[in-house]
Amino acid sequence: MRTKPSSHPVSSSRPLGCAQLDRHIPGYSAFLSERGNAAGYVRNCEAAVVHLSMWMKGANKRLVDIDDALVAEFLKHHLPDCHCATSARHPSTVRAALGHLLVVLREVNAISPVPLDITEVGQELRRYDQYMEQVRGLAPKTREGALRLVEALLRRHFGDDAMQFDVITAERVRRFFADQAKNYKTPSSLGVVVSSLRSYFRWRATLGDRTHALVGALAYPANWQLASLPKSLEPAEVEQLEAALGQSGPSMLRADAMVRCMLDLGLRSGEVARLSLDDIDWDAGSITLRRTKGRREDVMPLPEATGQAIAAYLRDERPKTQHRMVFARHMTPRERPIGPDLVRKTVRQAYACAGLPHTRSHLLRHTMASRLLASGSSLKEVADVLRHRSLNTTLIYAKLDSGRLVEVALPWPGIAAAAKTGRAS
Repeated sequence: MRTKPSSHPVSSSRPLGCAQLDRHIPGYSAFLSERGNAAGYVRNCEAAVVHLSMWMKGANKRLVDIDDALVAEFLKHHLPDCHCATSARHPSTVRAALGHLLVVLREVNAISPVPLDITEVGQELRRYDQYMEQVRGLAPKTREGALRLVEALLRRHFGDDAMQFDVITAERVRRFFADQAKNYKTPSSLGVVVSSLRSYFRWRATLGDRTHALVGALAYPANWQLASLPKSLEPAEVEQLEAALGQSGPSMLRADAMVRCMLDLGLRSGEVARLSLDDIDWDAGSITLRRTKGRREDVMPLPEATGQAIAAYLRDERPKTQHRMVFARHMTPRERPIGPDLVRKTVRQAYACAGLPHTRSHLLRHTMASRLLASGSSLKEVADVLRHRSLNTTLIYAKLDSGRLVEVALPWPGIAAAAKTGRAS
């Protein structure tokens, strides 16, 4: 990490704090500036670090003492009743500033790295995570959610003590599942708990544990497959949404391009957020999707309207950044890539701007599938465009194919007899 002096140096007239920490403030400021943070934000963060430094000097703390626990002590015990000569007292600002500080100091090995969980539960979670990644090929978000549930189960039984897996009985698993059910609202989301725990128990079975009773203790909640219709925008609503695009205002070109990516290509919010400038082949008129939910690369044609919207954003609105992502933050820190949440928020704002009552960004993906079916595409073609691994995932859209459903629909019972009676009379 470069440690060039900050363009907004801390005043030399400030009270002296912990000298060992003070020497890292220029590098800390440079770290924030290089990531596109505004000058005012950098100054506020500097003030928070100076505040910590002053407190450390009074408490006889050294640089090597800085860790998450020391920061928590400062925030919890000193900050609320602080009478120091500083303006850096706002809890959220100071907490964020000191979070950056821990990153910077660990990057230059000035303090100890994040401590590794050496408990048996911690070691178990790392082994299981390695199995999920290397053997099952699960995506990071999927692994993160599964580990969270497994850790809750193991901590409940063992805490930081040694693990004795046979302590976990079917009855205890049922009680744990009942407690977890209070946090989930739909059968499908609760089904994730079942699949995550069952997967873990089956992994333990490969290690020699008897887990058949544990797997059997978990039953999926009633959730009839393909029971519901996929919700999508009506044709008139699509026209209404498209008519609302192209307005002037802050970040409107970015919003237009994001909506077109989801409406024309059926991209997920995470796929939109991860689009890179290197993924677009302007000469071939194609776009490559990497790190998708299916963990594969897919090349798709780039529709003209979508390409024009992206080009307009890149040409007229995108701020200068060091990263290669198509869509950038328009507020600091600009060097931090956007996430799916920003994409979903942008789509919600586009709905509101068009006067539509919807909120879910995934409706645009369903809408794209519905439009393909309405234009005569087969389910296999829809599956290919949506990049589904299994055609079964696409079968729910068969309910929207009104034209083909009419061909296979059976007559209503008794209608033929009624028709004959009517003719006879």
